[in-house]
Amino acid sequence: MDLADLTLTQASEAIREGRVAPVELVDAVLGRAEQTAPYLSAYVTVRAEKARRAALDAEREIAAGHHRGPLHGVPMGLKDLIDVAGEPTLAGSEVRNGHRATADSAVAARLAAAGAVLLGKTHTHEFAYGLTTPQTRNAWDQGRVAGGSSGGSAVAVAAGAATFALGTDTGGSIRVPASLNGVVGLKPTYGLVSRHGVTALAWSLDHVGPLARTVEDAALVLAELAGHDPRDPASVAVPADHVRHYRPGGGTDLTGLRIGVPRTYYFDHVDPDVEAAVRAGIAQLADLGARLVDVDIPMARYIQPVHWGLMVPEATAYHERELRTVPDLYGADIRALLEAGELMTAGDYVRAQRARNLMRQAWADLFTEVDVIAAPTVPMTAVPAQQESVTWSDGTVEAVSEAYVRLSAPANVTGVPALSVPAGRDRAGMPIGMQLIGRPFEESVLLRVGHAYEQSQPSRILAPSP
Repeated sequence: MDLADLTLTQASEAIREGRVAPVELVDAVLGRAEQTAPYLSAYVTVRAEKARRAALDAEREIAAGHHRGPLHGVPMGLKDLIDVAGEPTLAGSEVRNGHRATADSAVAARLAAAGAVLLGKTHTHEFAYGLTTPQTRNAWDQGRVAGGSSGGSAVAVAAGAATFALGTDTGGSIRVPASLNGVVGLKPTYGLVSRHGVTALAWSLDHVGPLARTVEDAALVLAELAGHDPRDPASVAVPADHVRHYRPGGGTDLTGLRIGVPRTYYFDHVDPDVEAAVRAGIAQLADLGARLVDVDIPMARYIQPVHWGLMVPEATAYHERELRTVPDLYGADIRALLEAGELMTAGDYVRAQRARNLMRQAWADLFTEVDVIAAPTVPMTAVPAQQESVTWSDGTVEAVSEAYVRLSAPANVTGVPALSVPAGRDRAGMPIGMQLIGRPFEESVLLRVGHAYEQSQPSRILAPSP
């Protein structure tokens, strides 16, 4: 096996046992990044020499008996919203030309302390305000969208150009590209991972989380990211023993777990191939011992308007100064969204917040009936890059961006954790994702369920080279 194809778990064990040196692993992944750059464009910048020096430092530390943990010497990518001291954070926008971060973000600092090796910054939709990441192409089909806004991170992982990566998620921006590129994406509970030093889209909806090849890999990264940070007003303290249980065990027995199967919302306007694959995945969870419980999604008709009612004015507030001083530097689509936010009143925003509070309580009540909800991550696989809308079987026409965010937004509005795991491919060979949604701060349950499902499926492969 090419070293670039190793999962994080495999790479970590090989480094710890001395079978692979960090320099070898980093060189292999850098080689894959260089090979795939012309046709996938996952990275904004690759800092190859810095990465090789960091790998050599890791190699020396480990040889001297100072092994920091499972991420030590492992190469990764960071979405280009995440500050790294001395490096540009361009956020996919000309507005940020000339920007250079003066300090590490909280997550970059945590990963550096864990010994992870930064390869470079991955592409994002401009200021994370989109669901396609137009600079980057899908790892499975270059003519299709990568998903967004963490498209570069997902594609880098899917192509073997990063062993793992970080993304951000305001309405699905980790889970959507994870699903479309056949990798694992985890949006943690709101407040579990610090966003200090991460460019905001909408403060009350933003999350940072990992993209990886397996559920266990995502768990290893989350264990390093989770923790209280007073610099993030939303940050929540989590007991150390809670974090230690993120890594799932080797078993697949789900006896006693109640899996909620939505009767409403999540299977409305969904491609037949996606629905069939996800329902087969849910049936597999039942075969592993879980009990299936039909549930109705509360306040379903309000999910999208509440999400937009929160995100749009918050994003506009964040960009208020630049929108007035350098409006022409924004892309036309992003500028239109930001200007639309100026038309929303304080009353609209307050009503959206009040509705969100009701929704959170309704979801808390729902989670007294079930432990996890299983549903599609997105209603369709990756569409051709120029496709702007989708027409459903009943004649309903929906914008591609709205379709992709529709099934992932509820977890952002309510703040609950959500995990996307690969669940097969459609008839065109494009990846399908199954979404697992859980109670706040019960990432360990989601990871256990996702890992059990993953272990019961055939081994996955990375995206094919062209």
